[in-house]
Amino acid sequence: MRMSQVNQELIAKRLGLSRATVSRSLANHPAISAETRQRVQELAEKLGYQQSPGRVGRRGRNSRSLTLGVLIGVPAGNVVMATFPYILKGIRERAEIERVTIDVCYQAPADFHPESSRQPVFRNMRQGNWRGVILIYPFAEQAVELISQRLCTVAVLESYSQPGIDIIDTDDASAMVALVERLAEAGHRRIGFLSWDYPIGGHWVARRFSGYVEALFLRGLPFRPEWVLNVDKHTPRLSPAQTADAVARIVRDDRVTAWVCAADHQAYQLALDLPPRGLRVPEDVSITGFDGLDPAAGQKRITSMRVPHEQIGSAAVTRLVNRLQHPTAPRRKILVEAELVAGETIARPSSG
Repeated sequence: MRMSQVNQELIAKRLGLSRATVSRSLANHPAISAETRQRVQELAEKLGYQQSPGRVGRRGRNSRSLTLGVLIGVPAGNVVMATFPYILKGIRERAEIERVTIDVCYQAPADFHPESSRQPVFRNMRQGNWRGVILIYPFAEQAVELISQRLCTVAVLESYSQPGIDIIDTDDASAMVALVERLAEAGHRRIGFLSWDYPIGGHWVARRFSGYVEALFLRGLPFRPEWVLNVDKHTPRLSPAQTADAVARIVRDDRVTAWVCAADHQAYQLALDLPPRGLRVPEDVSITGFDGLDPAAGQKRITSMRVPHEQIGSAAVTRLVNRLQHPTAPRRKILVEAELVAGETIARPSSG
């Protein structure tokens, strides 16, 4: 048999396995059982198969044999006040340096069902088109578990319980402490926290909420559960309009003069919703966000924490390539710092 005829397709056929399973076995992927990996590697050695040394890691100048999937947890075209375009820019720029191909899929997380064979991501995994995947935004744990069992996985801006998934995330708690500190320095003593209700909530809201609570504790400021909206799962879930109604009521009844929003898109919407309810921003109520996004035309810039999304995207590609090279290495969780953006939505509380 000529050496050129010995390839992964042949090994897969001999052992009755998929091409993707053979590829992952040769890469020592932890999701493949030790027994299967041994069978594949023994037959590969027996047949004289030699994997190209450049197949995982840096490719040759004219080669792009490695394809990485990018799964974004939003419907395609949903880019209003979204952070993923910046993450994706960093991913693509780093992919050029690493000489890998990027295949982007958009998927509403609530409609992402692991048992469905029609989902594009599972079709790509089944056909062996992807060697690894980057997840942007939260997905259900069940779906992520299935993905990580089949592919090396890096999650961006979200944490999962699966042990084999590397994480690139923001130091949310420290950033939230900085925002509450800024409000306290402006004289605010009663500060609320809000988020929106999402079909797949993830852990990012809880992490940012924990930073808010920590900051109140450090400053000796009061914490009231009724000043927290859309965080406790046992309380009613409010729409954005209902959230604005609740904020207006709490401001008037409890004199809560500042609100920390879990994300910029929430803060910018709240700044639009409060004036029709008789509250000026920041004269009557101060608002902070999180992400550092630019305002729409005519809106004041939200005081926020700017997240280096492009650098996070770049780091995700580097991490995934390294994971493919060293599939059994310890799990990595990388946190990046956010930078305070002094906007126009904080003022000293009114005396009225």
